[in-house]
Amino acid sequence: MVEILVIWGCLPEITNDCIDMTNASSTYLSILVGAIIGLAITWWIYNRQKKISDKQDVGLRHIKDLEESHERILKSIEEFQKHQERILNQILSLDKKIDCAIENKDT
Repeated sequence: MVEILVIWGCLPEITNDCIDMTNASSTYLSILVGAIIGLAITWWIYNRQKKISDKQDVGLRHIKDLEESHERILKSIEEFQKHQERILNQILSLDKKIDCAIENKDT
């Protein structure tokens, strides 16, 4: 690591025989601090997005459960309506038979 820093300039904080190269030291320190801050911000954003994604997944699962429940209810209503139609048809058929029986009795 020190060899890489020697290529760019002298760091009085690392080497003892350095006279003065504060601009290079400042640049290296700024790069290091920027990288640390960038990592912290990146981690924070990732963590927030993960929490939001988890909440969205819970919401989507809840919506899916509601849709399945609604589908079951709609099927039940449809079957109930078919049953009511059959009963109505039977009642109408019985009514016709009663009318025919009354007419035949009168003649």
